[in-house]
Amino acid sequence: MHIAEGFLPVGHAVAWFVVSTPFVVHGARAVIKESREHPESRLLLAAAGAFTFVLSSIKLPSVTGSSSHPTGTGLGAILFRPPIMAFMATVVLLFQALLLAHGGLTTLGANVFSMGIAGPWVGYWIWKLNAKLGWSRDVGVFLAMALADLSTYLVTSFQLALAFPDPVSGIPGSIAKFLGVFALSQVPLAIAEGILGVLVFRILTDVAKPELQRLGVLRSPEKVAA
Repeated sequence: MHIAEGFLPVGHAVAWFVVSTPFVVHGARAVIKESREHPESRLLLAAAGAFTFVLSSIKLPSVTGSSSHPTGTGLGAILFRPPIMAFMATVVLLFQALLLAHGGLTTLGANVFSMGIAGPWVGYWIWKLNAKLGWSRDVGVFLAMALADLSTYLVTSFQLALAFPDPVSGIPGSIAKFLGVFALSQVPLAIAEGILGVLVFRILTDVAKPELQRLGVLRSPEKVAA
């Protein structure tokens, strides 16, 4: 869920801008470095950004009367690591706020933190953990994509709970309420996003295998032989 324009109190909106800014600046530098040192990766960067834009623009009605949507950030985190996704998600969220009225400018910092920082890092950690455990690549992609999605919604619920604690049960009770609003629709969406991620990743291994090997996403023949 993108937090809507003007929904957060001013202090909270400013605080999330302050927290997110260093990650975005670092990510912008990483994108520039990657593009300059490896121009051949620009097409894959654009594809990862487009994937995130399209998926996170799909708003599906929730059974609770609200809406849910995929995030698409897990794939980019696997390919280029989380710092780059912080910048790319910021660009995506900015365009969505301006062109689609999806999210907002005042809540951009909060939305960037949940979708562009927390989600990608969780997805990347899961991807690396999967590799250490020796599980299949498909399982790793599925878990990274699905859990990046779910962690985004967990963080969003926390952000909303901080801003609007329950009068009786406080922040924990508010978190439970916000999670409950989206859980019924978001869990199936996360599973679907994980499955889609596996299919897209398989396509990428066919059309961009050398680039994925250079990025360290796929093992090169030399490393396998060693």
